Amino acid sequence: MSRIVLVTGANRGIGLAIARAFHSLGDQVIATFRSEHPADPFHWLQLEVNEKDSVDRLFDEIEKSFGPVEVLIANAGITRDGLILRMSESDFDDVIGANLKGAFLVTQRAAKGMLKLKRGSIIFIGSVVAMLGSAGQSNYAATKAGLIGMARSLARELGSRSIRVNLIAPGFIETDMTATLDSDRKKMITSQIPLGRLAEPDEVAQVAIFLAGESSRYITGAVIPVDGGLGMGN
Repeated sequence: MSRIVLVTGANRGIGLAIARAFHSLGDQVIATFRSEHPADPFHWLQLEVNEKDSVDRLFDEIEKSFGPVEVLIANAGITRDGLILRMSESDFDDVIGANLKGAFLVTQRAAKGMLKLKRGSIIFIGSVVAMLGSAGQSNYAATKAGLIGMARSLARELGSRSIRVNLIAPGFIETDMTATLDSDRKKMITSQIPLGRLAEPDEVAQVAIFLAGESSRYITGAVIPVDGGLGMGN
């Protein structure tokens, strides 16, 4: 049967690939954006992910029009890279707010409906940098590491109600962000990846499909790397 699937930050990259993958299965996909979005036939709703009022309005509209969210993909996030001595307090706060607080707010609200349903799947989109670290990304890496702790805590908290919580940790993905890298930088990155290439967004999307489906019904609290071996399971 068609599920109600919410994908935050779905206007491009990994989020868009995930929304398309669920839509192709016949699910009701609600996709959020902040400023603009492509013409894909999802139910597009605007969201400021780090603002509780915006999150509440989003869920009020979803629940009124479709019903409770059964699958949540907490993907929305930003980067504000900079070396520690140059990173401003606002750059740190903005990343924490969007990536970590935002995931908390949408999960908190989604969990209410899932508890009534006595089922659900919550999937956080993390990053390999949570385990490996990345120079100039102390704020970003901290949020992605925080998502691991949040996911595993919620897996213990919600598991008795058949709500599973997992995290996907992508490595370097072919997105608009990596498209701006020069050829030397790309060669350096791929030389560190055992599979010798960047991933396509759909390769992350297919893991999300698996984690939301019946085939993974006994998997919760897991961190699934999609990184070509870069993190070696860490």
